[in-house]
Amino acid sequence: MDVKGKAAVVTGGASGLGAATARALAERGAKVAIFDLQTEKGEAVAKEIGGVFCEVNVTSDESVDAGFAKAREAHGQESVLVCCAGTGNAMKTASRSKEDGSIKHFALEAFNWLIQINLVGTFRCVAKSAAGMLTLDPGEDGARGAIVMTASVAAEDGQIGQAAYSASKGGVVGMTLPIARDLMNEGIRVNTILPGIFDTPLMQGAPQQVKDALAASVPFPKRLGKPEEYARLALAMVENDYFNGEDVRLDGAIRMAPR
Repeated sequence: MDVKGKAAVVTGGASGLGAATARALAERGAKVAIFDLQTEKGEAVAKEIGGVFCEVNVTSDESVDAGFAKAREAHGQESVLVCCAGTGNAMKTASRSKEDGSIKHFALEAFNWLIQINLVGTFRCVAKSAAGMLTLDPGEDGARGAIVMTASVAAEDGQIGQAAYSASKGGVVGMTLPIARDLMNEGIRVNTILPGIFDTPLMQGAPQQVKDALAASVPFPKRLGKPEEYARLALAMVENDYFNGEDVRLDGAIRMAPR
C-alpha cells in the first residue's frame, strides 16, 4: 500500500510508539488522525505533522465513535489503523506480606481495567475501523486497508506480576489471525507487533541504573528500543501487501526472565 494521500488513524498517538508512528506515516504523505487522552501532547503532535487530534477513550463506544467521526470528517475514511493505546500494571496473582504475613490477591477490578484498555479497547477500534474500510472501493488485488495492533513480548514471556498485562497482550496476539481471516475477503490485512523494552515516556521516568540494567539484558543491540524502530516495522506491515496475519517480535532477541 502506498500511504501517500491515504487517511490513517493512530491510537495512543500522543507519545511514545504511537507518536513515532504518526510522524512516520505523515512523512510518507498520509493524513493522520491521533486518538489519545493526552490532549496537550496529542494536539502538539497533530500540529507538528499537519494532522488532527481526537480526544478518545478506547474503553468507550461513544468516545471511539466520536473520534472516528471527527477523523473521517477531516480526512475521509481511513485506510490505515495502528493501535498503540495501552497501559500496564503489576501485581502477583496472590502474595504474602513479608511484614505481617497477610495474604492478598490481584484485585479483579484492576485485572478487568487492564483487559478493557489493552485488549477490548484494541478490538473496539479495529472492529469499528474495519467496518469503515469496507465502504472503500477496492484497489489492486482487492485491497482496502491495513491494520497494525500492538502486543508485547510479555504475551509470550510475561514476568512476575504481569498476569493481567500478559493476558491482555496475549489476547491481542491470539486475535490477530482470526481477524485477518475474518477480513480476508474484504482486502483488509491485520498484523501485530510485540515490542520488547522500548524507550517510551513510561521508561524515561525510571532511574538511570534501572534503564542501564534493562539495556544490558538485551542480547543485541544492548540498548532500549527506539520508538522510531517500532514505527518502521509498522510502516513495513502497512506498505508490504503480502504482510498479513503475522505476529512479529521487535526486541533485540530478548527473552524476559521471571523478574
